[in-house]
Amino acid sequence: MTDTAQAGAEKREKLAHMAGQIADFFKAYPDDQAVPAIADHINQFWSRRMRADFIAAFEHSPEALPPLLRLALPALRRAPAE
Repeated sequence: MTDTAQAGAEKREKLAHMAGQIADFFKAYPDDQAVPAIADHINQFWSRRMRADFIAAFEHSPEALPPLLRLALPALRRAPAE
């Protein structure tokens, strides 16, 4: 694995871990409250770049994410098109 590929994989793992922690916090809530709360937390507290990297890493392969996080993924704010 090249250094660049390894760095990308590490970033993906770190973002998944952080998002998973958020999802773990909200899993005690009913799904209809947890899913928007997860998306809201990420939208409010993650930078545009973090959100964009997370979306790029998981929008086409969300099966690696916990179920609540998969459901919240479409509600994450995308960076405006340039």
